[in-house]
Amino acid sequence: MADDQKPPLVVVVTGVSGSGKTTVGELLAERLGWEYAEADDFHPPANITKMRAGTPLTDADRRPWLHAIGAWIDGRLAAGAPGVVTCSALKRSYRDLLTGGRERVLLVYLDGDKELIARRISARSGHFFKPEMLDSQFRDLEPPAPDEPVVRVPIDAPAEEIVRRIAALARTE
Repeated sequence: MADDQKPPLVVVVTGVSGSGKTTVGELLAERLGWEYAEADDFHPPANITKMRAGTPLTDADRRPWLHAIGAWIDGRLAAGAPGVVTCSALKRSYRDLLTGGRERVLLVYLDGDKELIARRISARSGHFFKPEMLDSQFRDLEPPAPDEPVVRVPIDAPAEEIVRRIAALARTE
């Protein structure tokens, strides 16, 4: 970030299901004292029903969800109120939708290999995302390209270390 740039007002924590978005997002928001929003809360009921049944979402399914997250970001920016939101943002077009024309948004991609993420998903309980759907996440994933304004953060460190790194990037520490 250039010295004349203002720090981000909204941090979007991205990555495939099981990469730690919720854990990192909640801890980051708590550390910064910012509002937190969980991506899953923006899904229309039909999306949750599909995922509970083990059916991967399509681009058409994701579109209203992404627009709802974008509206939340717009609300935070308009109010000058900082926030952290999670969103898988698997494709570049999704990330572009979340950042297009919006200043002061920091996209963070939680980067991890499929085996580690599969172990994490298998260990959690009570989540509607079915472990067998992980293949579809990686099939749809377009990792951030070098020309995208996305910060990659490896997930092989403890959550507190990941949060410390992101908070430093937000120039809050």
